[in-house]
Amino acid sequence: MSENRRQILQMLSEGKITADEAERLIAALEKEQGPASATPAKGEVLKPRAKYLRVLVEAQDHHHGNGQTKVNIRVPMQLLRAGVRLGALMPREARDRANAAMREKGIDFDINQIKPENLEELIEQLNELEVNVDEDRAKVRVFCE
Repeated sequence: MSENRRQILQMLSEGKITADEAERLIAALEKEQGPASATPAKGEVLKPRAKYLRVLVEAQDHHHGNGQTKVNIRVPMQLLRAGVRLGALMPREARDRANAAMREKGIDFDINQIKPENLEELIEQLNELEVNVDEDRAKVRVFCE
């Protein structure tokens, strides 16, 4: 256990900081230190950390002649990280309203469950994501790069 982590836990046990504050400090400390250096197993290649979430769409546009609709979205992962940090600043009432609005649309999702400490795990899982849809009228690709 690092000295900084020990100090944070000591302050928590003495009541100088709350559990939430301790959690934020430890998350910041881990972010500052970076992920533990992973050594790939023999023959294994480590994938570089994804910097962007990409969505590519090519679809036949039958409503406006025989043209094609093309979508190329590139979302920086840093934007996701910043969004989660900003979401933590939202008042609880606003998060509850957003959750209710999503439930009305059939989306069972709780914004309160997205926390900065969970985000890196989510982004790590996104790094492995690749969705390819290839149909007669449309091609869709979602992936990280």
